[in-house]
Amino acid sequence: MGDRAVRDCRRMRGFFIALCALAVLMPTPVNAWGFYAHQKTAEIADANVSPSTREKIRRLLRSEALIGTPECGLSTIQDASVWPDCVRRTFWRWGYTAAWHYRTTPICEAYNPRANCSGGNCVTAQIERNHRILADERLPDHVRLEALAFMVHFAGDIHMPLHSGDKDDRGGNDRETDYGIVPSLNLHWIWDGPLAERAISDPADPVARRYSALERTDFGGGDAADWGRESWEISRSFIYPTAFDTDDACAGDLPSKTALTQEDIVRGVPIAKRRVQQAGIRIADLLESAFTPGPLPEPER
Repeated sequence: MGDRAVRDCRRMRGFFIALCALAVLMPTPVNAWGFYAHQKTAEIADANVSPSTREKIRRLLRSEALIGTPECGLSTIQDASVWPDCVRRTFWRWGYTAAWHYRTTPICEAYNPRANCSGGNCVTAQIERNHRILADERLPDHVRLEALAFMVHFAGDIHMPLHSGDKDDRGGNDRETDYGIVPSLNLHWIWDGPLAERAISDPADPVARRYSALERTDFGGGDAADWGRESWEISRSFIYPTAFDTDDACAGDLPSKTALTQEDIVRGVPIAKRRVQQAGIRIADLLESAFTPGPLPEPER
């Protein structure tokens, strides 16, 4: 083979490698926080609940057939973590749940955990509601299983910062954003998908494991309103200023298009990783409290 042919082959090889990379990172149908990140939160939770709670979860999972969603499996806690995103594709049956996945507060306004939640149609209210349903042993197993899936998923969603922070752009969905060399994604999708996946994919430091008591204290604590406030603060103080190279994202209008540099991505990775770890440990705590015998918590009014 001549030198020119060799050079042509190398160019074509580089082209196809780049094409494959783009295919991996391009958006697919919207799945809040990506299947991969949600499943990791479930794996963390499963590794950090008691054997008793794990067995009670498995008992509920045996009622999967009564849920009636054969297109969306619900036989493991990992399935539960992504089931609400799967079923809402069947809009005629589950479309009413779409607003349950988020509760945004503009980053330039004071955080209010009860705003934008009419009739309990937001992520904070639905975490509380489904925790109460799951904890009620008087209810049928399949009803509690549905609640478990919603609770596990929504506790993941609320830890993705752009499900809580917003600047007139649907949580970054309307901000066209380049991700390193990958063009024309959007800011929300980047934090949902490639950035979160990069943050939790280091085989030398797996996130799905048993955590020490000290780590659980560090990553745990708070309630849904607190977790939403944390996400809103990350959006306000890091995501928007970093994406738009400004010290004050509220000083004026932001452009509709921007780019994350490799330096921006590296700075965002530990933040995304911590949010996944916090979500997993807090889901474990929610599960433990739901399956612990005792009086049902009073609903907030």
